[in-house]
Amino acid sequence: MFYPLLPFRALMDPCHPSSLGVAILAPPLSPIATMKQECYQALNHVLLTACLCIVTVSTGLFDDVFTEVGYEHYAEVPVQSFPTFLAMPFNSVINVGYLLLGCYWLLKNKKVIGNDEDVRQAHYLKDVFAGMALVYGPIQWVRIWTQTHHSAVLDQWFTLPIFAWSVVWCRYLEDGWQPWLFLSIECISLASYGLTLFHHLGFDIALACHILAAVWSAIHVHQEYGDPVSATYISLALISCLGFIVLKLGDHWLAQWPLFKELTGHFWSKICDIMQFHFAFLFLTHFSSPQRCIAEEKNI
Repeated sequence: MFYPLLPFRALMDPCHPSSLGVAILAPPLSPIATMKQECYQALNHVLLTACLCIVTVSTGLFDDVFTEVGYEHYAEVPVQSFPTFLAMPFNSVINVGYLLLGCYWLLKNKKVIGNDEDVRQAHYLKDVFAGMALVYGPIQWVRIWTQTHHSAVLDQWFTLPIFAWSVVWCRYLEDGWQPWLFLSIECISLASYGLTLFHHLGFDIALACHILAAVWSAIHVHQEYGDPVSATYISLALISCLGFIVLKLGDHWLAQWPLFKELTGHFWSKICDIMQFHFAFLFLTHFSSPQRCIAEEKNI
């Protein structure tokens, strides 16, 4: 059975499923195939950004940036008999949690209220966030393993666009799809790491601004469109974020207590980090589609 020829416009659109030059008789993609294609696109965008960051760091641009390198900066005692990639076993293995989190949310596709375009956009936002988790885990593990300056810089730098993406997602929920605005937010986020070139606390300042922006954006969305369920998610995310900060900063001090002797504050801070990631997913996917558009439709 032959399918009708696709419009000429489709052949000139590189993003169109049939824009392969000769595949003008290809059948339309199924919803599952389209979903996979969008997932690959999201992951490609994350990987491309990661590669650009790695190349930039390899040029030596951030070689003078202050980072904490060396086992002495961690309360967990290295095990000499273990291979170097597991020298600090608990702080190393915990990074698998980011991979499991990313895989879970890549495979989880909640039903989205709206048309096909709303579904595509919501899945793209989710898949980019999940892709960030998949990349962030190995980056942190490499830092724990190698204790090199470049890996420490990448670990710091990758943190910023993750928080910025929650701001992007909140903007989408309030104002709809604005790709150029989203791209600008992420570019500003990545550029903000340049503060480290001017002050030894540059990363801390940039991270604090990112956390405040993410929290403010989430609270604003909740105040406008939230319900008891979203209140629970945002509360748990904020508690996890606070736990992440306090436990990481208190890593050495907490080591004097038996509870934090083997499973140190740094380890538990990563548990909190994974949990705040997960609750952010739950909060943001709870709304799914742009809420302002839904509110306008209800008022018609």
